[in-house]
Amino acid sequence: MAIRDCLGLPLTGATEASAVLYDRAVHELQCFVGDPVATIDAAIATSPGFVMAHAFKGYLFGLATEREATAVALDCHAAAVELGGTARERAHVAALGHLGRGRWHDAAALLEDLTIEMPRDALALQAGHQIDFFTGNARMLRDRLARALPAWDEAMPGYHAMLGMQAFGFEEMGDYVRAEALGRRATEIEPRDGWAQHAVAHVMEMQSRQRDGIAWMRANPDAWSRESFLQVHNWWHLALFHYDLGEIDEVLSLYDGPIFGSRSTIALNMVDASAILWRLHLGGVDVGGRWAALAENWAPKAKSANYAFNDAHAMMAFVGAGRSDLAATLIEAQRVAMESGGDNAAFTHDVGHPVTLAIRAFGEGNFAETVRLLRPIRSIAHRFGGSHAQRDVIDLTLIEAAFRAGMAQLATALSAERFAARPDSPLSQLLVKRAAAIASMQPSA
Repeated sequence: MAIRDCLGLPLTGATEASAVLYDRAVHELQCFVGDPVATIDAAIATSPGFVMAHAFKGYLFGLATEREATAVALDCHAAAVELGGTARERAHVAALGHLGRGRWHDAAALLEDLTIEMPRDALALQAGHQIDFFTGNARMLRDRLARALPAWDEAMPGYHAMLGMQAFGFEEMGDYVRAEALGRRATEIEPRDGWAQHAVAHVMEMQSRQRDGIAWMRANPDAWSRESFLQVHNWWHLALFHYDLGEIDEVLSLYDGPIFGSRSTIALNMVDASAILWRLHLGGVDVGGRWAALAENWAPKAKSANYAFNDAHAMMAFVGAGRSDLAATLIEAQRVAMESGGDNAAFTHDVGHPVTLAIRAFGEGNFAETVRLLRPIRSIAHRFGGSHAQRDVIDLTLIEAAFRAGMAQLATALSAERFAARPDSPLSQLLVKRAAAIASMQPSA
C-alpha cells in the first residue's frame, strides 16, 4: 500500500514512520515553529529514498536567502533528482532546482502550475507563497491561494495556514477587511500560526492602527514567539507600532531584547534589526553602539550580494556604524552580482543597487544624491521583494533626504502624499507639520 501524507498525496520512498515526521515538519513550517530542519532530517535518516523529504529540506534552505544555505538546497536537489517519484514529486524537485540556481520566477511558475492541478498540495502552496513574498509579487500572494482554497475545508490539516497565507495576500493587495478577518480566523484555529499573526499585524500597520496593533501583538505573545523562527519579524512589527507613536524607549527595549538581543547572524533577522535602527537613524535618534555590533554580524555577508533586499539592509548597518570599508565591499559585490546569472541580477540592477547606493549617499551627507537615486525606483521597488511595510523605509529615507537637502517643495509634496495615504499616522502628521514650518520660513514670492 502506498504511503501518503495527511492530505492523501503519495510519498515515494517513505515509510509510515517517516511520513509522520514529514507531516510534522510541514506543520512546523506552516506555523513557523519548532525545528523543521531537525524533523525532516529525522525523516531522511529513517527513509533515505524519501523524495519529498529531500525536496522539503531543499525548500527550507533555498528560501533562506543566504549563499551558504543555497548550497545545501542544491545538495538536496541532487539527492532528490536521482530518486524519481510521481509527476507531482518530480515537479517539486524541478522547482527546487530552479530555486537553488537563483531562478525564483521559474520556480514560482512551476509551483503555480502544480497547485492549479493539485490545489491540496500544502507544501507547493507554502513554498510558492514564500517565493511570491521574496519576489514582491503581491498579486500572486493573493491569487495562488485564492485558486486553491475552494478545494480546502476546515477539517483538513493545515487549513489555518491556507487562511493565513490568503490573509497576507489580501493585505498586500489592499483588501484589509478580508485580510484581517481571515488572519484572525486562522489564529483562532491555530494560535501558533505566526504567519497569520503577522498578516493581521500588517493590516494594522497599513491602516495606522498603532494601539490596535500593540494590543494584537501583546495579547498572547507566547503563542507566536515561543520556539518560533518568525518571532524576530513579529517583534519587529510590534516595534513599528511603537515607532510610529514616537515611543522610542519601547522601540529600543524591543531591539535590545527579542529583536537583536541574541545577536542573530541569520540574514532575515538582521534585516529586521537594520530596518528598525535605520528608521530611528532617520529621526535623528542616537542608538549608541548598536550599529557597530549589527555591522559586525553583517560583515561576512558583504561579499555575497546574493539577494538584493538583504544588501540594502546590510548597507544601513555599514552606514550606521561608519564602516565605509564594508560599504565599498558590498557595492563591488553588487556589481559582480549584476553580471551573474539568476533573477537576483535583475533584483539588484532594477532596485537593490540604486537603493544601496542611496543609503550610502545618505550616510555621506549627500542627500541630493539619495533623492536622485530613490525617486525613479519607488514605483518598481516591489521587484526586489519584501512587503509594503518593509519597503516603506525607502519612502521614509527619500522624505528625510529631501528635507535635509533643502528641497522644501519636494519634501512638502512627499509629506502630503504620505499623509493622504496614512492620515492617522502620528509620523505622517509630524512630517506635514515639519513641512509647514519650513514653508512658513520661506520668503513670499
